[in-house]
Amino acid sequence: MRSEGMQVIEDGEQTIPLSSYVTTHGLALTRFAYLVCGNRSQAEDLVQEVYLSIYRRFGSQLPAGLPIAYARTALVRAQLSLTRHRWFQAERSSDQLPEAPAADPDPAESDQLWKLLDRLSHRQRCVLVLRYRYGCADAEIAETLGCRPATVRSLAARALTELRANTSIAELGRNL
Repeated sequence: MRSEGMQVIEDGEQTIPLSSYVTTHGLALTRFAYLVCGNRSQAEDLVQEVYLSIYRRFGSQLPAGLPIAYARTALVRAQLSLTRHRWFQAERSSDQLPEAPAADPDPAESDQLWKLLDRLSHRQRCVLVLRYRYGCADAEIAETLGCRPATVRSLAARALTELRANTSIAELGRNL
């Protein structure tokens, strides 16, 4: 008995089409990417990059048991890679001004909590998002970030200490 969209390949392993994986997990992955990077268009680009890397690795048929944690790990690594590339790419002076980009109203820009999270390092922000938004255990976060569980606890403690040291977080807590 096969589920709709499931196929069985020669060695008996069940697979699902990439399109089904995208339909099932697309919104959750985009939300996760947004929480990691803080920019809607960049989050959408990251998710597309991850889909492309999944396609390169597995083709159009994915193992049925491919967990969403695999895609989250790929998103965290893609964001880190993008951050590194941006650091190396310096803007160059020019005598001509570029066209002004279209204004894309981003609700995160007006969100005080996001502004505070944006001050944290990439890894600290990822730990807090995975722990408090997605309820992941330290071992799962460590696997996602490619570090030890003790490092996860240390990153979380430092991030929370940094947030608590900021006086505006106390004001934000009073307003809730």
